Amino acid sequence: MNSSKIKILLAEDEPSLAMIVKESLETRDFDVTLCEDGQKAYDSFLGNDFDLLVLDVMMPLMDGFELATKIRKNNPSIPIVFLTAKAQTEDVLKGFHVGGNDYLKKPFSMEELIVRIHNLLERKNVQQSADTFSIGRYLFNFPQQKLSFEENEPVKLTHRESHLLYHLIQNKNKVLDRSYILQKLWGSDDFFTGRSMDVFITKLRKKLAKDEALEIVNVRGYGYKLLCP
Repeated sequence: MNSSKIKILLAEDEPSLAMIVKESLETRDFDVTLCEDGQKAYDSFLGNDFDLLVLDVMMPLMDGFELATKIRKNNPSIPIVFLTAKAQTEDVLKGFHVGGNDYLKKPFSMEELIVRIHNLLERKNVQQSADTFSIGRYLFNFPQQKLSFEENEPVKLTHRESHLLYHLIQNKNKVLDRSYILQKLWGSDDFFTGRSMDVFITKLRKKLAKDEALEIVNVRGYGYKLLCP
């Protein structure tokens, strides 16, 4: 199998439609993994590195909305296309709310699906090139949540570590307001969330420790500052 192929996870429980979509995508040189229920799709997602997800909304064991919600906790940037027979506006809005990037109502043409897939992949590539940062001797890929030191293998960051580091970089050599970032990432600035953020700051300090020129300092009463040459 050509390892350079775009890898797509297709979750669809209607057998005839699933095979049509899978075979049509494969004729366009996509590498497609088909799962017939939401739980199998989630397990497959955890065990593989996909470029894009095509998810049916109505599936057994776990529906597409629940599946997308769980996936977004692991990967905030992978493109997701929902397939659904539902036409109500509230369903479309819910799809976008749980992290969907596009929404295709059944019946649909394969050409339309393929165009939308290509558009999302192009958008993803632009975002990745725009959201890769050099900080000291590190390279931080925000969409992929990866931090690499010089030529070493990248370290995978958690969703919250990535977003916290992103905001520190956006405000490097300036104070990042403690209350703002707590509300932004934790939804609250109470004592317990504050302690949680302190733990994440400690983790980031350890992961940036190989470059002695980088430092995250605590500005008492205000927040944190990423000192970066």
